Amino acid sequence: MTLENSALSIAEDVRLGRRSAVEVLESYLSVIDATENEIHAFNLVTRDHAFVSAQDVDEKISRGLDPGPLAGVPIAYKDNLCTWGVETTCSSRMLEGWKPPYNATVVDRMSAAGAVMIGKTNLDEFAMGSSTENSAFGPTCNPVDVSRVPGGSSGGSAAAVAAGFAPLALGSDTGGSIRQPAALCGVVGVKPTYGLVSRFGLIAFASSFDQIGPFANNVADAAVALEILAGHDLADSTCIPGPGPKLLAELDRGVEGLRVGIVRELIDGSDDDVALRVHQAAEALVAAGALVDEVSVPAVEYGLTAYYLIAPAEASSNLARYDGVRYGLRREGSNVQEMNALSRRDGFGDEVIARIMLGTFALSAGYYDAYYGKAQKIRSLIRRDFDLVYADHDLLLSPTSPSVAFKFGERSDPMSMYRSDVCTIPSNLVGDASMSVPFGNGLHNMPVGVQLMAPALGEALMFRAAAVLELAEPAEEVND
Repeated sequence: MTLENSALSIAEDVRLGRRSAVEVLESYLSVIDATENEIHAFNLVTRDHAFVSAQDVDEKISRGLDPGPLAGVPIAYKDNLCTWGVETTCSSRMLEGWKPPYNATVVDRMSAAGAVMIGKTNLDEFAMGSSTENSAFGPTCNPVDVSRVPGGSSGGSAAAVAAGFAPLALGSDTGGSIRQPAALCGVVGVKPTYGLVSRFGLIAFASSFDQIGPFANNVADAAVALEILAGHDLADSTCIPGPGPKLLAELDRGVEGLRVGIVRELIDGSDDDVALRVHQAAEALVAAGALVDEVSVPAVEYGLTAYYLIAPAEASSNLARYDGVRYGLRREGSNVQEMNALSRRDGFGDEVIARIMLGTFALSAGYYDAYYGKAQKIRSLIRRDFDLVYADHDLLLSPTSPSVAFKFGERSDPMSMYRSDVCTIPSNLVGDASMSVPFGNGLHNMPVGVQLMAPALGEALMFRAAAVLELAEPAEEVND
C-alpha cells in the first residue's frame, strides 16, 4: 500500500480537490477489472451504485460542503450486511436474489461519512467457516498466494483490501471471522467490544457473539473507520449507550508503562514461525516502554468446545426463519412440512446444515443441560479467568491464527478447520475487544498476524499498541 492509497489520504485529497471521488473510484475499478477473476473477492461489484455515490460526493464538494471524513473512499461490505435494493445473499442459495428494503446501520454510517460502496464481498455461507471455501458461489483466493485460502468467514473482505480493490472493508466476527482472515491476508482487522457497533442489518449467525468491524491496510485507517461505526443505535437493543471512542488521537501516545501479557495457552499451540513473530512483537513493545510478561488464562483451552456448542445453538434458532414461506428460496412440496424440508435442503450448504443440526441437538430436551448448559458455564469460567489477568494487565498478546494461510482442500477434517479459530474465539465468548495487526511473514512467505486483546471498551489502549507494532513490523522472512 502506498500512502496516497490509504483511506485517510484519499479522503483528504478528495476534500481538497486534488482528486475527484469519481477518479478515485475509476482507479480502484481498474484494479478490480484486472484481477478480480483470479481472486473472487466479490459476489457483486456495485459499479453503477458506486458512480452515483462518487458523483454525489463530488457535487457536495463543488457546493462547498464537507462530504465527511471518508469522502470518496471506496469500501466493500461483507455480503451479510443489508444494503437497500442491492442483493444481499450471505453467499447462500437460500438468499440468492434477495434485495433488502433497508440498510444496515453501519452502511448508513459509512455512507454518511462519504464512503462509496464498491461491492459486496464473498464469505463462508451464513458466516460459517474459516476459509471462505463454503460459499455457494465459489471460494475466494488469498491475494498473496492464490493457491491458499484467505481465511474466513470474511475472506472476501480481507482479500478485497489485500488485493487493492478497496482501502476499507467491513466484515462480521463471530468466532474470529474478521481477525483470522486479516492475519492470513496481511491486513489490519478489528473486532470491537460487543455492543460498541450496531448489529442492526447484520444477518445473524450467533447473536451473542456477532460483531461488525473494519479491515484496513493500516492502523490509522482502521481507527477512523471504527470511530465512524461505533456509537449507540436505538435499532439495536444490545448496543452500548453513548458515543464511540476517539481513536486517531491515541495512536501517537505509545505504550510507555502499559502492562502486556502473552497468553501462554494460545502461543503454545501455534506453529513455530507464528510463535516467533509473537515473541518479536513482545520485544517491540518492550523496546517502546511496555512491561511484558507471560500469563495464563487456563479456561481458554475449553473455548473451542464451548463455542461449537453455543454458536450452533444460536444459529439453529436464527436460521429457523428460512422456511420457504416468508422470503428466500422456496421449493414446492405436497404439504408445508415437505416444502420446508425441500427448501432448506436445496438452500443451505453442508456446513450450515451440519451446524444447525448440532445446535438443534444441543438445545433438545434431555441434552440441554448436558451440552448447552455446560458450555455456558465454561463461558463464565473464561470470563472469570480473563478478569483475573486484566486485574494487573492492560492488554494481552497472542497469535491471531495458529498458522499461516493453508492451501485449498488441505483441511478437510472439520476439527482441523475449527482449530483455525482457537486463538480468536475467546474474545468472542467474553465480548472483549481484540484486533489483528500484520507482523511480518512466516513459512512460505505468507503473512503472520499478531492479536492484541483488551478488556471491554479498551479499544483506545489496544490501538496505541497496534500503532507501535505497525512501526516495528519485521521485514525479514522466516525460512521454510
